[in-house]
Amino acid sequence: MEDINSLVANESSSEIEKIKEELSQVAPTTKKRALEKFGLAALGSIPWVGGFISAAASMKTEEGTLKTDSLQTRWLEEHETKMQILGETLTEISTSFERLGEAIDERIQSKEYLDLVKKSFRTWDAADTDEKRKYIANLISNASGSNICSDDVVRLFIDWLAGYHESHFAVIREIYKTPGVTRYDIWSVINGVMPREDSAEADLYKLLIRDLSTGGVIRQARDTTHDGQFLKRKPAPKKSGSRTTESAFENSKPYVLTELGKQFVHYTMNDVVTRIG
Repeated sequence: MEDINSLVANESSSEIEKIKEELSQVAPTTKKRALEKFGLAALGSIPWVGGFISAAASMKTEEGTLKTDSLQTRWLEEHETKMQILGETLTEISTSFERLGEAIDERIQSKEYLDLVKKSFRTWDAADTDEKRKYIANLISNASGSNICSDDVVRLFIDWLAGYHESHFAVIREIYKTPGVTRYDIWSVINGVMPREDSAEADLYKLLIRDLSTGGVIRQARDTTHDGQFLKRKPAPKKSGSRTTESAFENSKPYVLTELGKQFVHYTMNDVVTRIG
């Protein structure tokens, strides 16, 4: 393992400077100010960033008296990696700002947008997978230049990202890619082998579908009138002689994303949208 004193001197204490330098490598002064506000909002929303800077500075000052196996040392090593990932995320988002041009300069300096940034990065910090962190970065980038959704809806999307996990996202992706897919089809693509109806896997799958349905992300496909009114379904004929309940992997009822669910995909899952498009 690299000596901790060298690690702090060469890596930990310079991460903030790296982030600031990368975010400031933009010619227009207006854009530079906007990026600085964005970076400060993101960094200020993550509680451990300030402690990391303070601990790194303290480590440099007291490097002759600290042991390399101290709790502070291990904490710094862990958070150094997180700081590097954070810096990469901020750089990636700032690059997307550049692609969108000057039209977003006012937007990314606004209090409304910076509040979204703070809420997003609190969720980003709590995320335990790269996939979820990527979706959050996509959301922040797209919310800067798209006015498809109001900020209230974007906040709802942040809540969805915080509350759902990768199994939910897998179901959402399959329904987006194949509108009208059934629960049986979704499970077949994601998992393949069909489990027993009384298994934990079946219980979990029913929970995922229920979460997304009650959350307003997915719904069963229904016919509408020309002005968007949902038509009532005709009562299904009762099956005589059946003693079992509906299967978790039912294969006759098609599922689609709600309009809100489609917007969620467009704001967060750029790779899926591009591939399908």
